[in-house]
Amino acid sequence: MSLSYSSVVDAPVDDVFAWHTRPGAFHRLAPPWQPAHIVEETTSLRDGAAVLGFPAGVRWTAQHQAEGYDPPYQFVDLLTTPVLSETLRWRHTHQFMPVDRDHTRVTDTVDSRVPAFALRSMFRYRHQQLADDLAAQQRYYVEPMTVAVTGSSGLVGTALTSFLTTGGHRVIKLVRRRSQAPDEREWNPADPASDLLSGVDGLVHLAGASIAGRFTEAHKEKLWSSRVEPTRRLFSLRGPRVFVSASAIGYYGPDRGDEVLTESSEQGSGFLASLVAAWEEATHVADARVVQVRTGIVQTPRGGLLQLQYPLFFAGLGGPLGDGSQWLSWIGLDDLTDIYVRALVDARLNGPVNAVAPDPVRNADYAKVLAKVLRRPALLRVPPAGPRLLLGEEGASEFALAGQRVQANTLADHHFRYPRLKQALQHVLGRNPR
Repeated sequence: MSLSYSSVVDAPVDDVFAWHTRPGAFHRLAPPWQPAHIVEETTSLRDGAAVLGFPAGVRWTAQHQAEGYDPPYQFVDLLTTPVLSETLRWRHTHQFMPVDRDHTRVTDTVDSRVPAFALRSMFRYRHQQLADDLAAQQRYYVEPMTVAVTGSSGLVGTALTSFLTTGGHRVIKLVRRRSQAPDEREWNPADPASDLLSGVDGLVHLAGASIAGRFTEAHKEKLWSSRVEPTRRLFSLRGPRVFVSASAIGYYGPDRGDEVLTESSEQGSGFLASLVAAWEEATHVADARVVQVRTGIVQTPRGGLLQLQYPLFFAGLGGPLGDGSQWLSWIGLDDLTDIYVRALVDARLNGPVNAVAPDPVRNADYAKVLAKVLRRPALLRVPPAGPRLLLGEEGASEFALAGQRVQANTLADHHFRYPRLKQALQHVLGRNPR
């Protein structure tokens, strides 16, 4: 059985093929709803191999075939994992044909025993992702930069670093262990080396302990100590012409009702608001342009709120949290990635930036949209006692049941890939009807 999926992207054929040859391409094209992780990217589309990991230790090895390599028009990979290759049979031909000087027809043809209907959502996602990434990289084009990134192995870090490398930039991962590769540098958060950022054009600081958890004194101390002082020490280093730091809309406090919150709104109350304010204050020691990315609720089944809710809603067991009236200011993972890249290259961005889509919704409406995308009911309301049991009173009110109606005034002219919640969820969950 064969499947052929084709679309036209707005880029020259040489650019499209080159994008696929760069590190990070496999990460950018991997559908987030699939239960797979990338073990190894290929080093060559001519004769290298890429490896995917599935649950129970299953490995999928895609061996590229030299006889099918014809740059910039084609490359081919073949499933070579024993047993799987015999059971499924998989030969994937990637073709790129110029439509004209500025447009390329991309065609994926798969010869496999896997039913075609089971593959269409994956290729629909891949083609949309490719087109969107190429468009964004053109939108924020600059000469190749060297960007240092902390927290590069996390949810946002993985998406950002792969986006940067497929765009031709060099990424240096700052790691808290002995460096093991040319693209790594050892970073001691308590005492970073004075030359840590030597040769670096921009820094993106994403590291910090996960906020999720019961708000005990020990947990709050971990959140504080992993953010404030490490940020101050890192941003006091010299070298980059721009420093970009993660931040959060928790700055505005857990409940401001229907108040529209912009970058100029006052700090709210509560632990997280105090933490974020101190975190941002620590960035002010930098002697270059600084951007603080106040991030909303990131939408991807690979992490965060959606990762927790997706299986429940898929099983028909989802519903609003509490009374559902609290505002949820969200953003798609790829739109967040775009904002980080814009922060690096757009000198007009300075200071706090609300990284939220222009379509905040109430929690009850979020539940309705998610259920509709998954074609499931959303009848089971989660009482406040549930989050309070897991996170404690403070954690529930500050995190799970918090509501902020946030607006991105600084990004009023920004191009969002997915400005509306329904379309964003359809894309990341493989439910896009296009």
